[in-house]
Amino acid sequence: MVSTLVEGIYFGEGPRWHDGRLWFSDFHAHRVCSTSLDGDLRTELELEGRPSGLGWMPDGSLLVVRMELREVWRRWPDGRFERHADLTAHSAFLCNDMVVDGQGRAWVGNFGFDLDAELRARGPESVIGDHPTAILALVQPDGNVSDAAPGERFSFPNGMVITLDGKTLILGETLGGRLTALDIGADGTLSGRREWAPTWPAIPDGICLDAEGAVWIANPLAPECRRIGEGGAVLEVIGTGGLPCYACMLGGPEGKHLFMLVAPSSDAHEAAKAPLGKVLVAEVETARAGRP
Repeated sequence: MVSTLVEGIYFGEGPRWHDGRLWFSDFHAHRVCSTSLDGDLRTELELEGRPSGLGWMPDGSLLVVRMELREVWRRWPDGRFERHADLTAHSAFLCNDMVVDGQGRAWVGNFGFDLDAELRARGPESVIGDHPTAILALVQPDGNVSDAAPGERFSFPNGMVITLDGKTLILGETLGGRLTALDIGADGTLSGRREWAPTWPAIPDGICLDAEGAVWIANPLAPECRRIGEGGAVLEVIGTGGLPCYACMLGGPEGKHLFMLVAPSSDAHEAAKAPLGKVLVAEVETARAGRP
């Protein structure tokens, strides 16, 4: 059964389960929030501009993607909030989702172009069929930035997960309608690109990994979250009550709560008008796995 955990947010993205709470970015409130399973929403960080992907360094520092700046900022355990990495040379337009591994290395995606403008001008079918591609950025623990997968470009690189063994990154290529797997090298660079699963007619926005190796994808084209097996089998579908789903995360005390972030629209102008977004939650059979 799906229930509403939080209402009154604008557009939630980048959810992460951390220290007993679900953390997420609320784009148009310009804040990072968290909630417990009781729905006690609190603001963890306020900033100018939109935050997106979240993650934690081994020392407990919070990393936050700042979309318009195309930077990653770090909130140290002592409260300092400083720029960690400049992604402007390794991104185009807005930066978005991020995953951070146990060494503190971060992989960050970007739009590659003005998605909202193109959707308004041409419509989803045209944009999905023809769009600029983008690279992935790799941020080392010291803040040094490089091309994560030299020679590779992706169709709107978005949600990412790292498998439990730390050897594989699975990437949602939203406009490609697929999940892509890449091998993680000793220095963090990615290689061995291959299709992990086609997802069309759904497309992957935010994603999360479970203990059986399946990937939950938030489907922004429909009010649903899908559980996908390697190769593309649709293992389960959970409806999200009429609102498109943009991000998902497994968490809770046993890792079996699936959190789904929904909103009426992803268009920045429309989503910023009123706080109509929600966090939904459902209990599932298979717990989370890997780094969130």
